[in-house]
This record gives sequence, structure tokens and C-alpha cells, in this order.
Amino acid sequence: MVFDFDGVLTDNRVWVTQDGAETVCCNRADGLGFSLLRAAGIPCVILSTETNPVVTHRAKKLGIPAVQSVADKGEAMRKICRDHGVDLAQVAFVGNDLNDLPAFRIVGRRLCPRDAAPEVRRLCDHVLRTRGGAGVVREIAVRFKQLFRSRRRSY
Repeated sequence: MVFDFDGVLTDNRVWVTQDGAETVCCNRADGLGFSLLRAAGIPCVILSTETNPVVTHRAKKLGIPAVQSVADKGEAMRKICRDHGVDLAQVAFVGNDLNDLPAFRIVGRRLCPRDAAPEVRRLCDHVLRTRGGAGVVREIAVRFKQLFRSRRRSY
């Protein structure tokens, strides 16, 4: 499984301090969600267009590899799969905005938070019940069998 960061693992907001530092809010339930996915043998990666130390630090704490500074998520997804010998059809991608569309078009399963952009929701196999930053990974981990059993959309 591959996860976008902003808008999936966060609520898509950023706070900028007076010295220019950026901060975001992540949900601890996603930490448990990643643990559940890992225990089930499901490898996970974070894929972000941003270059931000917060992504690096959160990924390190979660024990998840992160690929940042990605201009084209479709090309980045192809490279990740090629490097790890994984068929794109076996990959699920969770994204929320227009820059995620190139990845959505080439993977086997597409999921998004409830508050994703309309263009993204239209392409998804499953629109999750959870909003971005509110425990998206935890929902996927708990509902994994239901979400991946069929192509029916969830709301």
C-alpha cells in the first residue's frame, strides 16, 4: 500500500510559525493502523510531492519508508514497483488531490478519504468513511478484508 501524506495522513492544513517552520497534525490512530497492516504482512510506503522534514520524521517514527520531492506520482509509483519487483496491479494507493491522479490511473486499487477532491473520489474504488488526518490508515487496517474483497465503493 502506498499513501500520500498531506490530506491523507494529515487534515491537509499546515501551520507556519513566525520563523517559517511548518507543522502539521497527524492522527495517532494511523500509527496503530500501520502496525496492523505490518502485522498482516502488507508493506507500506509514503509518497509525497512535498520535501518536508515533518514527512521524514513521521515516516521514521512509523517505520515506513517515505519517498519525497516527487514531481509525477505515476512515474514514482512505477519506479517503486520496479525497484521492489511488485506488479502495479497489486498496489493500492491512497490519495486525496489532483496530483495523485497519475498514480491512481496505474495502480490496482484506489482509495481516498471522504473529503478528497471530487475528481479523485470519482476515480476511487473506495471512498473511505474517514476524513484526511482523522485515522484513514486505521480505517483501512480495520476494514481491510471488506475493502479489498470487491470493487464496490464505500461511503
